[in-house]
Amino acid sequence: MTFSGQTAWITGASSGIGAAFARALAKQGARVILSGRDEAALQAVAAECGDALVLPFEATDRAAMASAAETAWAWKDGIDLLINNAGISQRALAVDCALEVYDRIVAVDLIAPIALTQAILPRMVAQGSGRLAMISSIAGKVGVPLRSAYCAAKFGLIGYADAVRAENAHLGIKVHVIAPGSIATNVSRNALNADGSRRGISDTAIDNGISPDDAVAEMLAAMLADEREIIVAIGAEKQMGELVRTPDALFDQLSAMMSAGYVARMGGVKT
Repeated sequence: MTFSGQTAWITGASSGIGAAFARALAKQGARVILSGRDEAALQAVAAECGDALVLPFEATDRAAMASAAETAWAWKDGIDLLINNAGISQRALAVDCALEVYDRIVAVDLIAPIALTQAILPRMVAQGSGRLAMISSIAGKVGVPLRSAYCAAKFGLIGYADAVRAENAHLGIKVHVIAPGSIATNVSRNALNADGSRRGISDTAIDNGISPDDAVAEMLAAMLADEREIIVAIGAEKQMGELVRTPDALFDQLSAMMSAGYVARMGGVKT
């Protein structure tokens, strides 16, 4: 199986994991929509991807996001796969960290992907199919030092994704939570210090991490195998992720609740 003939929308597609997703999906024969802030960088990635649409916007700009969602859906008459990848990390002790850093990271890493998913999810439900991929982190499963804001956002993203999966699996929607460990990208250089400034330097763990192309190959294979929680890490990070992996039986139980009429038993919901 591949994603050949499908349309995939990738945020944070100008570099790193997002760009690797774009290249890998295009190689499989998918059509790709590339979003991020840097239009020139997106165009450079698009040049490697064949059938590609560039839709630049700032992740927290709701109006631009809504407009992009309309354009993206209309481009090829639907979207088969939405990959919420855009994000920003942190390197600061919580005791020192300005509240504005929490505001920024939660806005970019949690609220923005929720907003984009909310724009696309009803359309996927109406078409009776679709995949949502949320790029969280090992730090979305484990409280990692120097990343309290990042952990808060990425934990929240997993909770949202798991609830959306439980509600919509019986409607043909597949939701993948992806928890990478250290991937060799600029994530550490772009991370925020305690005062909100850009860190500007990398970590040894990141520099020695999995290559984005290798990480994405593993992610896509797991998605095609319909794995719901996908841990892509090595060494101690993989061990930590596996220790807190959510059992498939729990996902099955939650989805079965919906299929068995959970909403009706709760008295229904207003729409």
